[in-house]
Amino acid sequence: MDLKQRVVVVTGGGSGIGEALAHASTQAGAAHVVVADLDGDAAARVAADVGGAPAQIDVRDESAIIELVNQTEEAHGPIGLFASNAGYVTTAGLEDPNERIQAMWEVHVMSHIYAARAVIPQMAANGGGYLLNTASAAGLLTQIGSMSYSVTKGAAVSLAEWLAITHHHQGIRVSVLCPQAVRTNIVTNSPDSDVPDGEDPWEGGVASSDGVLEPGDVAQACLEAIAEERFHVLPHPEVATYIERKATDVDRWLAGMRRYQDFLHQDDALPGDALLEG
Repeated sequence: MDLKQRVVVVTGGGSGIGEALAHASTQAGAAHVVVADLDGDAAARVAADVGGAPAQIDVRDESAIIELVNQTEEAHGPIGLFASNAGYVTTAGLEDPNERIQAMWEVHVMSHIYAARAVIPQMAANGGGYLLNTASAAGLLTQIGSMSYSVTKGAAVSLAEWLAITHHHQGIRVSVLCPQAVRTNIVTNSPDSDVPDGEDPWEGGVASSDGVLEPGDVAQACLEAIAEERFHVLPHPEVATYIERKATDVDRWLAGMRRYQDFLHQDDALPGDALLEG
């Protein structure tokens, strides 16, 4: 898909990857960009920067997403790209309370379902459209130390696969974004964050062994995948190798991940290339 003269909607657009996607879409010639975020002030700031329209929205509210889609189409025309991007991270295992697990499920999975339900009918009626769903490398490979993040991001990837299969004949194209560490506020905004002021929140992080990317670079990788209609968006190329190793010998891959976890618990960083060998 070419974004020129297309209407683009970005949820979670008030910062990080979403903000970068709003800017990248504008630079790619989008006719109009709607920036939606739970933080209305952040959405307004980014929308002003890109000459778009802001929307304050809780992506867990299906009626709000339906209203967002309908109002966008009425005001600006058919939506060409819907980037369902909102997300956050927690650190917990089986002890994580049900309420927190449910909240993450609603943001990371149900919001994508709500967006697809709302926008696919109008996209199909207008000859097609594009869904960009933000998941994570954790959805392909799991996330050490965060059960809920792993489970919900895995479900997000599975949903994107299903959408790409089921609605392709209607002109619907789907990409799923699966980065490792990106320099956003996702860590410091976590309810479990214990990063002292002035310290780099990504230093020594589980997801940062292959480097921390800038949001603009990730957004550009998304636009390249959309232009090529490529399903996986893997800004960290190492992830493709990890997926291959997992598919080829899952027991060896699990052993490597357990070894990585052991090193992390010893406060000793394991180089990313050790996972390639594991």
